[in-house]
Amino acid sequence: MHITGVLLAAGRAQRFGGDKLLARFSSGPNAGDAVGVVAYRNLRAALDDVIVTVRPGDEMLRRTFEAMHARVVVAERADEGLGASIAAAVAASRAADVYVLALADMPFIQPSTIARVARELATGASIVAPRYEGRRGHPVGFARAHRGALTELAGDEGARSIIERQPQALALVDVDDAGILRDIDVPESGLILHRAS
Repeated sequence: MHITGVLLAAGRAQRFGGDKLLARFSSGPNAGDAVGVVAYRNLRAALDDVIVTVRPGDEMLRRTFEAMHARVVVAERADEGLGASIAAAVAASRAADVYVLALADMPFIQPSTIARVARELATGASIVAPRYEGRRGHPVGFARAHRGALTELAGDEGARSIIERQPQALALVDVDDAGILRDIDVPESGLILHRAS
C-alpha cells in the first residue's frame, strides 16, 4: 500500500507576522530548527513518501524543503485557502492509496501518532483522525476513495467538509500526544521563537 503524507506549508501566516515556518526554536529539543523543518521531519520519520505544498514565490521555503530532498508542489491557488493546497498535493500524488494530511505549523505531533493514523488507514479505515483527551486533532488521513473529493476542495475549509458529509466514515484513535492539538499561530505560542532573518 502506498501511503503519501502531505505537509501543508502554503499559508500566509498573517497572525504570526510572516515567515512562521522558517522561524527557529530558541530552546528545547528542536533548538535551532525551523518550525516547518521539524514538522516535515516528523512526517518523514513516519512515512516514506511525503509531498510538501508551498506558495508561489515562496522561494526560501521551497529551497529549504528541497534541501531536505522533499518533493515540493507549488500550490498555484494557495491564496484561495487550505482546500486549494490540499487539492494540489493530492492531484500530484496519483499513485497513493491513502493520504495523511498534516499542517506545517504543528511541529509537536509525534511520529508515532502519524504512523498510527497511517496504520489504521492501511487496515481499511476510510477517514482517520487522532484524539487526545476527548479532542480531535491532526493529522487526518483519507483512503483513496476520497481522492476525488480531496482534489475538488477549494477555499479555506480544508478537508473538514468531507468529514462533515460522511461523519460515519471517521474513525478516531486515542493517542497520548498533546501535539495533535498544538499549533503555532503567533510568536508567543508555546516556545519562544527567533524570527527568520
